[in-house]
Amino acid sequence: MATSFSHERANRLHEEGQELSSSGDNDEALRRYHQAINLEPDRPHTLYNIGLIHKYRSEWRKSFDYNLRAYRLRPDDEATRWNLAIAATALRDWDTARRIWKECGITLDGESGPITANFGLAPVRLNPDGNGEVVWGTRIDPVRTILRNVPLPDSGFRYQDTVLNDGAPVGTRISQGREYDVFNVLELFEPSRWSTYRVIVDVITPEALTALDTLAENLGLGFEDWTSSIRALCRACSEGTPHEHTESTSDWTPRRRIGLSAMERHKIDELLRTWTNQERGHVEEISLELQA
Repeated sequence: MATSFSHERANRLHEEGQELSSSGDNDEALRRYHQAINLEPDRPHTLYNIGLIHKYRSEWRKSFDYNLRAYRLRPDDEATRWNLAIAATALRDWDTARRIWKECGITLDGESGPITANFGLAPVRLNPDGNGEVVWGTRIDPVRTILRNVPLPDSGFRYQDTVLNDGAPVGTRISQGREYDVFNVLELFEPSRWSTYRVIVDVITPEALTALDTLAENLGLGFEDWTSSIRALCRACSEGTPHEHTESTSDWTPRRRIGLSAMERHKIDELLRTWTNQERGHVEEISLELQA
C-alpha cells in the first residue's frame, strides 16, 4: 500500500513526465513515468501516458501492454479503450480489437478474424511529422484506411496501401460540400502491389485531362492530377478546414504533372498511347517513382 509520501512523489514524477513529453523529451518522460509506477503500480493515467508514447513510436507490444494495464484499472475510459484497440489492431490481435470496439459501441460484422467493413470516405494525413500530405481513402475499420488517391512518391506510400491511422481527428477537409475528419497515419499496415509512375503531359483543355482520367479508370489504374490536387498549406491550415479548390478554365495550365498507379508497366503505355491518339495530347516524360 502506497504511503502518503510515495503517493505525492509519484504525482510529482507524473507531472514532470508530462512536462518533459510536452517539450519533446519522451525518453526522459518515460523514465519519470516508470519511476512513478514503481512507487504506485496502479496509476491508470501514468500507464496510459506510457502506452501513448509507445503508440507514437509504433512500439506496439509495449503500447498494448501498458494500455491493457490502464484499461483494467479504468475500463470505461474511452481514450484508453481506443489506444488499446489501435495497438491490438497493429498486432493483428483481432479478438481483442473486436471486443474493445464493441465496448466502444461500434458494430462490426462477424465474430472473429480481420475486420473488413465500410466506414465510409476519410482523408488521412501521411507522415504527420513530415510534410503531412493529406489523401483520401476508404475506412475499413475504425483505424485502418485503404488509400484511394495516388500519393506523392516522396511520401513512401502507394495507391491502395492499407494504413493504420490514429483515432483522434486532426483537422477536417471538405468534399462536395460535406466536411470530413482528417486522421493522422501511424504506419503502413499492409503495402499494396501498385507502383507509382510520374508522367509529364501537355494537355490543351480540361476536357482532354478528364478524358485521360476516364481512360485510366476504365483500365483500372490509379490517376491523380498532382498539378491541381497538391496544395502547400501551413500547419495551422492543414490541421484546420481548408476550403475546396477547383481550377477554372481561365487559369488553365497545359503542362500537367500526373501520378499514375499500375501493377504492370504496359498498362501505363496502353493508357497513354490510347489517350494521345484520341486527344492529340503530348507525353513529355514517364518515370517509375515508387516500385511495388
